[in-house]
Amino acid sequence: MAGDDDERRQMIEIDWTACPDVESVPGRCSGQPVVKGTRLTVDAILNNAEAGATPEEIARDIFPSITLDQVRRILAYAGRGKRP
Repeated sequence: MAGDDDERRQMIEIDWTACPDVESVPGRCSGQPVVKGTRLTVDAILNNAEAGATPEEIARDIFPSITLDQVRRILAYAGRGKRP
């Protein structure tokens, strides 16, 4: 089943260039999209959200080096955030 997730993720490529909280730096995390100024990959945030973690849990408990606002903006940009 993990292969199915990888295939689905490859089919849904997100262009992160317009997201102000994300950057891709050659040589940092193999150029994967990361939270700006960190080595935390965007995939790590998305994977935790898909596993059921709330934005608050992601920012407070899982990755306390990023803000709740960053998590919310990244999830919204990815189309995975809950809309009010």
